Amino acid sequence: MQEKISGGKAVITGDMSTQKANEIARRLNSGALPVKIGAPISQETVGPTLGSVSLQKSLLAGIYGLLAVIVFMVLIYRLPGLLASFALIIYVAIALSIFKLIPVTLTLAGIGGFVLSIGMAVDANILIFARMKEEIKAGKSLSQAIDEGFVRAWPSIRDSNFNSLIVCAILFFVATSFIKGFAFTLALGIIVSLFSAIFITRIFLQVFIGNWAEKVKWLL
Repeated sequence: MQEKISGGKAVITGDMSTQKANEIARRLNSGALPVKIGAPISQETVGPTLGSVSLQKSLLAGIYGLLAVIVFMVLIYRLPGLLASFALIIYVAIALSIFKLIPVTLTLAGIGGFVLSIGMAVDANILIFARMKEEIKAGKSLSQAIDEGFVRAWPSIRDSNFNSLIVCAILFFVATSFIKGFAFTLALGIIVSLFSAIFITRIFLQVFIGNWAEKVKWLL
């Protein structure tokens, strides 16, 4: 730091490439503290051990959460739950790929938002499968139950996720930079989860659940 940052603008100087300067700016924007820096200031150096441990624990929490969700879906919804679990894994891969392409700096808050989005991604599948079971009990064929399940569950899925996106937008534009990372990853995760639930899960159900499933409805 060569001088006080005022007016919300700063200049990065030094012998570096444009890519390196953009990377530094991105990291500063992602992890800016919600306090004003004034003179005189003190400087304290913190080793990377604490951040590394926190990052590892957050990633492990995400993995354990994903596994717990998969086990729950398979136990409760059987074959559809298994297919939804495959769709959930694809969702995680797509979301992480988007984070890499943008790119997104995954702070601890950002990881927290992504882990939360994994749990929220299952909500749509639960609504769809519950509707499917109701249609099957009403005597409809399996293909009709799948179509009706998606059609009837969509309004609830749309409204709940739209409300969540509104909250994410408010947090992103009003809150501090630390919370912005949480809001951004959560919003991006919600959008990708909608695609996963409405398209990927539906394709899996239509492809892998054929007429043979009519004879083994205990799997549904």
